[in-house]
Amino acid sequence: MTTAPNTLTRPTHPLRTATLLLATITTGLTAGVYTDWSNTIMPGLSEVDDRTFVAAFQALDAAIMNPLFLGVEFTGSLLLIALALILHLRSGQRAVLVWLSVALAAYLVSVVITMGVNEPLNQELRSMTDLNSDADFTTARALLDEARWTAWNTIRALATLTAFASLAWSLLLHHRR
Repeated sequence: MTTAPNTLTRPTHPLRTATLLLATITTGLTAGVYTDWSNTIMPGLSEVDDRTFVAAFQALDAAIMNPLFLGVEFTGSLLLIALALILHLRSGQRAVLVWLSVALAAYLVSVVITMGVNEPLNQELRSMTDLNSDADFTTARALLDEARWTAWNTIRALATLTAFASLAWSLLLHHRR
């Protein structure tokens, strides 16, 4: 007696799995960075004087502008989410596609916030290089617009956390298949 093959499920494709896993990991790392800035770094910096704030923020900003964060986490996450979505288009895993779409949309929100709000404010502070007096540091800190920067960073943290949770759920659904 022969049995008909199960046509409802397709075998898991290793590239789909690997891409989805890497997208989840890199997005989780990015979400962690933004969440740390909202929950620890900015509240800590809010307690210091203008000179310390500007020096510390500029040092942290310079440190984060590195290939690991910019290439792997920030840009890599976006590319990996998009690739995972593309690779799943013909997989028959509709639920995975829905959650990958949510992840991509949420991550794009964080990119738009980064490029439209946080990075321009960072650039304002970066442009302040010849600081000597207390008044110079006060002006530099005001250019960053700390309250605005922090509020929008919290929103991008929530967006990347949404993307991460959606990817984690997608990975679970993908694995169950």
